[in-house]
Amino acid sequence: MKRKQADSDRIDELIIGILKENSRTSNTDIATKLILSESAVRRRIENLKSNGRIRKFTVEVADRGMSSAITWASVNPSVPTKQVSEKMRTVKGVEVVYETAGQFDVAAIITGANITDVNKTIEGIRRIDGVISTNTTMVLRTIR
Repeated sequence: MKRKQADSDRIDELIIGILKENSRTSNTDIATKLILSESAVRRRIENLKSNGRIRKFTVEVADRGMSSAITWASVNPSVPTKQVSEKMRTVKGVEVVYETAGQFDVAAIITGANITDVNKTIEGIRRIDGVISTNTTMVLRTIR
């Protein structure tokens, strides 16, 4: 039984790897690559979605002329970090939020049409109750 479960887990990881590379890969193409039936792939993807392993499929767009920054924030210990993180995620221009360990409690990846838009986003983060300080680094180039 353990071997069968390990094989099943490995197949799920292979499916996830293919979808991470290109979330538009068809079930048929995945099935061909993994020597499975299309229905088996479809069922596995549905199971991965229902058990929370796959939360969403996304689109990555080119940064054409966009400005980006990473903003680190320190959170007041009397305010739950999760509360600050969730508020931060709602600020226009914030793409993703990470709760971190170390000097700062939270990091946010920010994008905007220009530096002025990025700065507006940073100002929005600074206004969140519980944020006591920020430190921002502008992104000069993204290597993929």
